[in-house]
Amino acid sequence: MSSPLVVGIAGGTASGKTTVARKVREALADCRVAFIDQDSYYRDLEDMPLEERRQVNFDHPDAFDTELLVHHLKQLKSGQAIDKPVYDFRTSSRHSEVARVEPGDIILIEGILVLHMKEVRDEMDVKIYVDADDDLRILRRLTRDIKDRGRDFDHVVSQYLRHVRPMHMGFVEPSKHHADIIIPHGGNNDIAIGMLVGALRAKLVVPHAPR
Repeated sequence: MSSPLVVGIAGGTASGKTTVARKVREALADCRVAFIDQDSYYRDLEDMPLEERRQVNFDHPDAFDTELLVHHLKQLKSGQAIDKPVYDFRTSSRHSEVARVEPGDIILIEGILVLHMKEVRDEMDVKIYVDADDDLRILRRLTRDIKDRGRDFDHVVSQYLRHVRPMHMGFVEPSKHHADIIIPHGGNNDIAIGMLVGALRAKLVVPHAPR
C-alpha cells in the first residue's frame, strides 16, 4: 500500500486557505481525500473564565495542541481513522463530541501556521502558501468574526492589532519561504488552483510496472 500524499495549505488569516482546500477537495471528488484543519486543534480553554479566554493570543504557535495534531496526521498516514476535535469559537472551548476523519489517498491539512511548525511541515509532501492583500484579509476577518464567531467590532480590531498582525509578520509570512507553490489572490485564483489540482493528480498516478 502506497503512502498518502500529504498537502499542507498555509497563509494569513482570512487569506482564502479554506476556500482553496474546499476547491481542491471538490476537484478531486473521485479520490479519497482526508481533511484536517489546524483550527480544530486549538487548546481547550474551558477551565479559564470567558473574559480571560478573549485575551488569549490565538495566532501564536502555543495556542495549538500541536502534539495531538501531529499524532493524528501520523495516524492518517498509516491508514488509521482519527477522531478530530470539534472547536467552538464562540466559547473558545472544545465540544464533547468529535468528528470522525477516515484515511485517504490525499491528506489535506490547512491552517495559518502549518508551514511554520517544523514537526507538522516534516510530514508534508507538498507545501502551499495562499497569499492575499492585507486589506482584504482584515475585511474578511472582521466580517467572519462578527457574523460567525460572536465578536464585536472593537474586539476584532483590538485583537488584530495586538495579536493577529504581529503574529502574521513574525510567524505566518516568513513561513512562505517553505512553500513549494504560492497561490496569489487567495481562493479566487481558479487558474492557480486548477494547476495545483493537475499537479496533485500527476503525483497520485501509480506508474505501470515494466513488461
